[in-house]
Amino acid sequence: MSAGRRPFGSVRAKTSLGATAVVAVALVAAGIAVLLSLRANLTDQADRQADSTARDVALDIASQVPARTSYADLELPATEEHPVQVVTEEGRLLVAGEDLERISGTGVPAVRVVRSPPSQPSAEPGDDSGGDDDSGDDHGGHGRGSDDPAIGEIGEIKDRSSGSATVDGRTGDYRFATIAVTDTAGQTVVVHAGASLAARDTAVGTTAVAMLLGLPVLLLVVGGVTWLVTRRALRPVEGIRREMAAITASEDLSRRVPEPAAHDEVARLARTTNETLTALEAAVDRQRRFVADASHELRSPIASLRTQLEVGDAYPELLDVPGAVADTVRLQQLAADLLLLARLDAGERPGRTPLDLGALVREEVSQRTSDRIPVTVETGQGIEVAGSRGQLARVLGNLLDNAQRHARGSVEVSVHRADDGQVVLAVTDDGSGVPEAERERIFERFVRLDDARSRDDGGAGLGLAIARDITERHNGTLTVANSPSGGARFALRLPPAPSF
Repeated sequence: MSAGRRPFGSVRAKTSLGATAVVAVALVAAGIAVLLSLRANLTDQADRQADSTARDVALDIASQVPARTSYADLELPATEEHPVQVVTEEGRLLVAGEDLERISGTGVPAVRVVRSPPSQPSAEPGDDSGGDDDSGDDHGGHGRGSDDPAIGEIGEIKDRSSGSATVDGRTGDYRFATIAVTDTAGQTVVVHAGASLAARDTAVGTTAVAMLLGLPVLLLVVGGVTWLVTRRALRPVEGIRREMAAITASEDLSRRVPEPAAHDEVARLARTTNETLTALEAAVDRQRRFVADASHELRSPIASLRTQLEVGDAYPELLDVPGAVADTVRLQQLAADLLLLARLDAGERPGRTPLDLGALVREEVSQRTSDRIPVTVETGQGIEVAGSRGQLARVLGNLLDNAQRHARGSVEVSVHRADDGQVVLAVTDDGSGVPEAERERIFERFVRLDDARSRDDGGAGLGLAIARDITERHNGTLTVANSPSGGARFALRLPPAPSF
């Protein structure tokens, strides 16, 4: 498979892998949270069971021992589910669940009762022959503390812990609850009762296995669905890519990419691509026309100059030196115009130096000594704009050259500030004017009206195009309208220079 067709380098593959990875992380986090929550809930349930068992045993002790039975005869719940220890406050075991072989987590590891020697009668529960009670207990108690329950009553659950127990050879995990109780003889004992955690461990284990087995299947489903959805969503993009590749190969800019009917990002991309192709096609066509027109305009003075030089070489007395000089000047001016247009097309930006537009007009007009018709100047004082002096002087010169070609006897230049604050430079002549249908076309490159072409003394049709390009780069506008005298009025509008 070629490098350009690598499956894991596509947007579809990356999207599918990314979505699968995100879902995997989310599911793992959610699974861990579920397992922890399930474990905590089942642990709480085991705590409640241990609490209930401890209270039941304590109630039996409070009501039966030693009035009707002894600790050895106390009935305890099934040891496998609820291992129980009854110990003294000093930790001596009094009774433990049947078949209990080992226990941890209660603080009392003993599981078998060790009887007191006969010489210690006070160790037997309920024996009140141990002499005077210095504690002053009216109920015959055995040194109960102030926090111990009253005779025949049980206390509150005072401790919970985790541990393990071995019953009949089987070891399991348990939760233990601890409660104090005072029997009818006044002896306070402690009950440790447990609840099995086997149900918790089984439920958590089963849930974990189910999640581990279901996670890959779910991730495969997510990845597959994402792959299919992404492929469907990106199908128009592939169509756009193929069409763009075909356009590039054929160099046919008239072709357009398919536009999806949906109103989504891909459809907007297709529309933008077609708009770009339209602009590119127009730019290429404009460039081709420019090259063709420039070649035509350059061919005429070069051919004329060559002919005159060849005639002069063969017949020196027939050499038209003034004509050769005129053709050379025309060729030089055309080359300068083409270079300026190339710089403008390349994005050359004018400077932002403040300058007095009225002073510029007066200076430029005073230097035009060879004009056919005198130019009348009317300008205000202190009317400043920001821009390139050389480029703005070129605009004025081109407008005056155009007016000189078409005026019958009057050319006027004025500079004033409009009501909206814009600076207006107007060049007016009394010629035949510009037809309304042609007022935009004359600003195109190499465009000359028929009557202008017949009277043109060497212009290539670039002056007005250059003037508008320069104006637009100064954030201004250049328009043409009829003058009061019937000729043309070119109005250059520029923003005023910012005040600092």
